[in-house]
Amino acid sequence: MNKTEEKYSALFTPWKIRDVEIKNRIVMCPMGGTSLFGWFELTGCHFDKEAAKLFLERAQNNVGLIIPGIAPLRDTFWGKWLYENPKMFKELKEFMDEIHKTGAKLFIQLTAGMGRSWAITELVAPLHKNKFTRALLKPILDTSHELASPSPQKSRWAHDIECPEMTKEQIHEIIEAFAKTAKLCKEAGVDGVEVHAVHEGYLLDQFAIEFFNKRTDEYGGSFENRYRFAAEVVKAIKEACGEEYPVSLRYSVESKMKGFCEGAMPGENYTEVGRNMEESEKAAKYLEDAGYDMLNADNGTYDSWYWAHPPMYMPENCNLEDVAHIKKIVNIPVVCAGRMDIETGAKAVAEGRIDGVGVARQFLTDGEWVTKVIEDRLEDIKPCICCHSGCFNFSSSKGHANTQDLTDTMGLARCALNPLTMQSKKYHLEPAKKAKKIAIIGGGIGGMEAAILCAKRGHSVTLYEKSGELGGVFIAAAAPSFKEKDRDLIKWYIREVAKLPIEVKINTEIKDIKELDADEIIIATGAVAKKIPVKGAETAIEAVDYLLKNKEVGENVVVIGGGLTGCEIAYDLYLNGKKPTIVEMQDDLITTKGVCLANTSYLRDFFKTNKVPVYLETALSEITDDGVILKDKEGKTFEVKADSVILSVGYNSAPLTKKSKHVHIIGDAKSVGNLRTVIWGAWDTCMKL
Repeated sequence: MNKTEEKYSALFTPWKIRDVEIKNRIVMCPMGGTSLFGWFELTGCHFDKEAAKLFLERAQNNVGLIIPGIAPLRDTFWGKWLYENPKMFKELKEFMDEIHKTGAKLFIQLTAGMGRSWAITELVAPLHKNKFTRALLKPILDTSHELASPSPQKSRWAHDIECPEMTKEQIHEIIEAFAKTAKLCKEAGVDGVEVHAVHEGYLLDQFAIEFFNKRTDEYGGSFENRYRFAAEVVKAIKEACGEEYPVSLRYSVESKMKGFCEGAMPGENYTEVGRNMEESEKAAKYLEDAGYDMLNADNGTYDSWYWAHPPMYMPENCNLEDVAHIKKIVNIPVVCAGRMDIETGAKAVAEGRIDGVGVARQFLTDGEWVTKVIEDRLEDIKPCICCHSGCFNFSSSKGHANTQDLTDTMGLARCALNPLTMQSKKYHLEPAKKAKKIAIIGGGIGGMEAAILCAKRGHSVTLYEKSGELGGVFIAAAAPSFKEKDRDLIKWYIREVAKLPIEVKINTEIKDIKELDADEIIIATGAVAKKIPVKGAETAIEAVDYLLKNKEVGENVVVIGGGLTGCEIAYDLYLNGKKPTIVEMQDDLITTKGVCLANTSYLRDFFKTNKVPVYLETALSEITDDGVILKDKEGKTFEVKADSVILSVGYNSAPLTKKSKHVHIIGDAKSVGNLRTVIWGAWDTCMKL
């Protein structure tokens, strides 16, 4: 046993859920979009070969227990029940035979539904609001069924939509579907099922939480009535499959809710309006007694989404203390998820505080990470940076439902850093038909990704970087204290470049591509900060200069621009004891598509909780010696005092030259985007060379 394996030895011990033995304590947690029965596809439920490929590769790389993402019991499109598709379960059985050859175990997660948390899109919302189009759409997509909740209430995503109350007939249909589908899973060789979920504010959780459940029948009111739905589900499964068949429950220990669409910050003293710890202790024991064999646990609801989907702003192991407390209450295994680092996880397992370490997004970024731990190659693990740009990029801002593009809504569980994840048909690494000399100008993430990919395909690669180090503008982006994973990613890229036959020329500025001896040239020169025609703008500090600490700021700082970068700068200022003020022309902070609501709602809630001044629908008129002069939407001007002003108003692409037959432009040099567009764009170009 090597030193690393010894350090994490507790993770590599067996454990049991009922009579099913799991070879190690590492659980690949469920993620939307990884269902073996497909996800949100117009073709309806089917055995998803792309998801199967993902899980088999992870199983071959030493994961103990795999739990695929939610499988709606009733198909989102066309309304067919899962148990009505016998062909799908026949294919599932063949797949389970392959999974078991690896020694891994697999549970299927089945969901009762989303209710008010269904991420209705900007495209679908108006169709639902119109009675005629809603009826016309119903045979294809029954929006009223998808939105059905314990009681009439506002949708989490579209506040002007009222979710209808679920009927008792619908409840009983769902319970029956759980039992029938679980039995088919058992017959297909699936090791257990997981019920989704008294967790994250999904449908069963909405029934359980008094804040959402105002029913007056046997499924509302008292504690027992509110948890009745979840209890009847497990009893029906056990009756159909036998008491010995393992049933896990996805469970949120605490809701971390202050109110409708308002979450609680880590460490905040607040009044819980959802499930508090006192009720959670009672609920966990009640659900165990009902028949559940494991709790797969974290915290939060869609109102405090950053607890269940922690962005980089949340502390690592953010749910561990609460989950470890619940472990004391029950006699069944408990798994903890939520930015778990393996060292802390191993220690918690060794101390008996939890039974398994739940990891999700890291499996999308690097499917071999468990093997790399075993082989003492931790530095080779490509780190997940908690960006949600590919895996769960549902975005929303004031007055808007889920603004993400439909193609993204239909294609979750991809990875910004790893295009191969769930996209193996589109992205694949193959040897080049003809080896070429390739020059890459720009040593940022895009340039390094292109260099690595071209070298692996057999090309001769030279990478030119005008500064003294690789990393580009991402060095500045990774500078704040909460961006430790971003800094790890830069180090990972530099190591990967060094492993390959890539000639790296730093401190080398290319001004004319004609001087290069290359068959193909890739331009990855990034973007430059926008300038704004405002008096005094030349005295402001550019965002990059602040992040790189090229310029000092005073105590009171006005940040012009409330996009993601501006908000992260304001957050960093606050963490460093400064007093930031944010000025944004839009009607909300971070209105860009593709930035996950879990990330944006954390920052919005943080600024609200900590009383950081935010001026929306407000423009900058002038920067003065004393601060800034602003203009609101009515045209009224006013002054805000400040010691420093930081400009974060976006970027313009800065390609060295134009695209031509043998000159290719990638990343921000082509179109300003994010790490996902940079990396996927590099693959789009380099796969063709």
